[in-house]
Amino acid sequence: MNFRHLIRMSRLARNPPSEKRVKLVFGVIIACLVLALIERFIGWPDALTADRIPRIGKF
Repeated sequence: MNFRHLIRMSRLARNPPSEKRVKLVFGVIIACLVLALIERFIGWPDALTADRIPRIGKF
């Protein structure tokens, strides 16, 4: 483990983040997991898939 990580962990132990910030971080993580699960089991909509545009000439 890097010495910088130990310093950062000791600073977090002395001054923990607020309950509001912890809830925010967990909320963002849960939202990302929900979106990943929806994409995995339901699929990506065809309307949001980018179509390849053929090149007319070589540049």
